[in-house]
Amino acid sequence: MNKPELLAPAGNLEKLKTAINFGADAVYLGGSKLNLRAFADNFTAEELKEGIEFAHSRGKKVYVTVNIFPHNEDLVGLEDYLRELYDIGADAILVADPGIIMTAKEIVPNLELHLSTQANTVNYKSALFWHNIGVKRVVMAREMSMEDFKKLREKLPESCEIEAFVHGSMCMAYSGRCMLSNYLTGRDSNRGVCAQPCRYKCHLVEEKRPGEYHEITEDINGAYILNSKDLCMIEHIPELINAGINSLKIEGRMKSTFYVASVVKAYREAIDKYIEDPESYSFESKWMDYLLKPSHRHYTTGFYFDEEIRQHYESSAYIRDYDIVGIIKSYDKESHIATIEQRNKVYNGDTVEVLVPKGENKIIRLQDMKKENGQAIDSAPSAQMIFTIQCQEELKADDMLIKSKKDK
Repeated sequence: MNKPELLAPAGNLEKLKTAINFGADAVYLGGSKLNLRAFADNFTAEELKEGIEFAHSRGKKVYVTVNIFPHNEDLVGLEDYLRELYDIGADAILVADPGIIMTAKEIVPNLELHLSTQANTVNYKSALFWHNIGVKRVVMAREMSMEDFKKLREKLPESCEIEAFVHGSMCMAYSGRCMLSNYLTGRDSNRGVCAQPCRYKCHLVEEKRPGEYHEITEDINGAYILNSKDLCMIEHIPELINAGINSLKIEGRMKSTFYVASVVKAYREAIDKYIEDPESYSFESKWMDYLLKPSHRHYTTGFYFDEEIRQHYESSAYIRDYDIVGIIKSYDKESHIATIEQRNKVYNGDTVEVLVPKGENKIIRLQDMKKENGQAIDSAPSAQMIFTIQCQEELKADDMLIKSKKDK
């Protein structure tokens, strides 16, 4: 049995380090050009170099997205950019456009190519076509079923790797190739600036057929007829592994550090447990608890098992029951003082959960809060302020403090 790669999103350098610390085997990210998340922080050349060095020093990989559908003007500087990615050690680039693929093969022939899901590959013949022209890995379309993946693995040579999305936001358009944003806002989703109009409130009206209505579910505020649920395959790790998928991919370069940590932790534990002993494997409810705490929409298994309802009609809002309130910067074992960087306002006496990369999370109470200068404080209200607490429970750098919104 081959152990699949766990591939996590990295919207910035902090998220890259978080993903790797919490168990990702590889991360994917956007550099300064030609990626489909223009509004993410993305990486400067120096940040990208630092991120790659951080990953490689821990035996992990970094894939860079170069997956827009470029117009002529987008191709200016492409050759230099590809050389830069190769020179700083990117392990692969994600591509969708044949022109970019051709250029990469000419300029950086030794740089590994992964075909983006934007290429909407849904069958083994198409995957074989891309593999035969130099693509090492194919990121399959989200519209694939589990049976499709099994057939795919049977038909493809082992040299052609298969990657599949297993968690995160779903696009209502086929493989994300949507034109709504272009027409409604002038922002091209296929060039990285989608406005997500599929999440807007909608009323369905047929202009030329008065009195002829399409039955949809709606409330007094309208209907969210294009609002997809989030994908979640945490309960189906055995099926994913046995289907022969090489890389299990988490969506979310625009998501929070808290999201990255929680989701990676859940899938890391589930994968490892199944690989360790498939015969005695059983799903653990705590993994779903990890996934319910960061911001998310209602979950679905998408197209894997032909689930009938993949849209959520009541609201386009995210479910946000927990907030990240701090990140541990250091812990002194002798004095039992933890130094924390604030992420959301938190109060002295609050009970918080400590999200740790390995093992069971901990519950602690914030006691004896002080500023860096030793002044006692009742709360930490300022963004990213540094404060300390007394804590008998040993904490470690990069542990994450989260707090339920229900706890006042």
